[in-house]
Amino acid sequence: MANKEKYNKRRWSVPSKRAKGYAADRKAKVHTYGPKEGKELTDYEAGMRSGYLQCQSDHSGIYKYKKAIAEGKSKSEAKAISQRKGK
Repeated sequence: MANKEKYNKRRWSVPSKRAKGYAADRKAKVHTYGPKEGKELTDYEAGMRSGYLQCQSDHSGIYKYKKAIAEGKSKSEAKAISQRKGK
């Protein structure tokens, strides 16, 4: 039972390296790394980056964490709340 709980937590800390790279690409409107570096993003590539960034579960976790802190909860309580799946 304890093993099931171990893997049922949402884990987040900071957005991934990919998310940082995608955000930089979207701001610059060109590829900022890799074999296509310096080439302009197509509409499809820009859309893929937008979608990836929007669906990061890190965002929902950090939102819950900041909301709990604003409500006066301790850092450890806020962390536990942010890692719970569901509401």
